[in-house]
Amino acid sequence: MTAARSVPADGFPLPPEPGLTPEEVVARAERIAATLVDRQAETEERGYYALDTHNEFLGAGFYRLLTPRRYGGYEFDLGTYLRVVSALARGCPSTAWQYTFGASHAVLAATLFSEAAQDELFAGGDFISPATVAMIGMAEPAEDGGWVVDGTHPYSSGSPYATHFIGHTLVPGGEGPPAPMMFAVPRAQWQRLDDWGAQLGLRGSGSHSVAIEKAHIPAHFGLVGTHMGMTSVVDGTPGLELHGNPLYGGGVLSMAQFPLAALSVGMATGALDAYAELMRDRRTIFPPFSPRTEDVDYQFNYGEAAGRVGAAQAALSDAVRQWTETAGRGPGTFTREVDLRLSMICRESVRLCWSAVADHLFPTAGSSAVRSGARVERVWRDMSTLHSHAGVSVFLASVANRELAKLVFDVTS
Repeated sequence: MTAARSVPADGFPLPPEPGLTPEEVVARAERIAATLVDRQAETEERGYYALDTHNEFLGAGFYRLLTPRRYGGYEFDLGTYLRVVSALARGCPSTAWQYTFGASHAVLAATLFSEAAQDELFAGGDFISPATVAMIGMAEPAEDGGWVVDGTHPYSSGSPYATHFIGHTLVPGGEGPPAPMMFAVPRAQWQRLDDWGAQLGLRGSGSHSVAIEKAHIPAHFGLVGTHMGMTSVVDGTPGLELHGNPLYGGGVLSMAQFPLAALSVGMATGALDAYAELMRDRRTIFPPFSPRTEDVDYQFNYGEAAGRVGAAQAALSDAVRQWTETAGRGPGTFTREVDLRLSMICRESVRLCWSAVADHLFPTAGSSAVRSGARVERVWRDMSTLHSHAGVSVFLASVANRELAKLVFDVTS
């Protein structure tokens, strides 16, 4: 593993709470999540979580969990961060979605961008940046060596309180085809459109479009030839060299899938909570009438769903372990094949959680429990919408299978 550059430890700015532990930050997420359950309707109505929730996340340190220590972040491990995501999703799926797809891209930025870029991106410590993968428009070279980018980027989850935006575009390729480029834009150079909230689910996830109009960015904010879903890390990364932490040297593709699995685990756990409450409070509708807790069918459905959610959590935890261990072995070990295999484990976690909700909890909760705004109904809507995410429904569902097989069998066509 490449060593971190020689920077005195006391030269790093301290985070707001230098003694904050992973256990405490997860406990904070669980406490906050309990207060989000009754605010789900207002969050959906607004289209994003409230300012006071945002301020609570700021005070809890949530936007610094994955920010490098070099910039006043906590640089916690990936497992801790994903436990926070699942805890929040258990309370409010929309809130957790907005949070994680703003905060998780600190790893993306700290892995792929140069030291000069990171010095600017993380200058405030708290980092919130949506990141989209569609290549929108064409970047124009600027006279000073930088770039001029514009275009409207839909589904920019995390945009309401964002500090930056990370997107993709194309750059002219001369006589050849245009090349992809990842770019970063500070918040002052883009506008959030008021176009979110009419979807089936995740209505409060802050997934608005980001409109960029002829924004000029310096050269180090544009990474030509880089795309979140296709970038190789086998030759090392700027982040690993700069920070010396494998967290910033692992596969980018699988890293992007972990939040989806963590969200699914949290959502399904929330549905299981609601189902358990129904079992305690309600009786069967056919004789012999009895508490649902004593009915063999309700017992079966609860147990079946709990087993699938538990298996999804276990699969995610082991995928994170594999990711961390592989990244820790240094450049050359985190191949595309490994990245795909770990991404597909996340896919299976999502499928297990969806099956728990769609096959066992939603159908048997009772029609009154799935009225609009009921907790089980909301989770069903949110998880249905999760499946409209292109990463889940297109890439992981089909493209990843074929690409993995081609790598295994060395097929190039």
